[in-house]
Amino acid sequence: QVQLVESGGGLVQAGGSLRLSCAASGSINVMTWFRQAPGKERQFVSGIIWSSGSTVYSDLMKGRVTISRDNAKNTMDLQIDNLKPEDTAVYYCAASTSWFVPRNSNNYSYWGQGTQVTVSS
Repeated sequence: QVQLVESGGGLVQAGGSLRLSCAASGSINVMTWFRQAPGKERQFVSGIIWSSGSTVYSDLMKGRVTISRDNAKNTMDLQIDNLKPEDTAVYYCAASTSWFVPRNSNNYSYWGQGTQVTVSS
């Protein structure tokens, strides 16, 4: 059974930075970050293939986010810089046994509980 636990969200001023972390247990090959703002669909942010370290970024936050993993700790991080008020959302960690990084949230069986990121102007 795969379990995912996010941490690192919070309230930050525009232009600031946050580092989100997702701790995983169980066998997975792809880990991904999505975000969901109130009244909007869940959006793909970035993903990483655990075995190779290959990364994928959406245009949504490209240039402001960096995804990484720590094999020893079984954690995945998302560094977000230059935060904007429109980045306010719940950020979710998702995992899959796929061999590529799906961008559609329907392709993920495992989800964390989410962590709130609020950016003030």
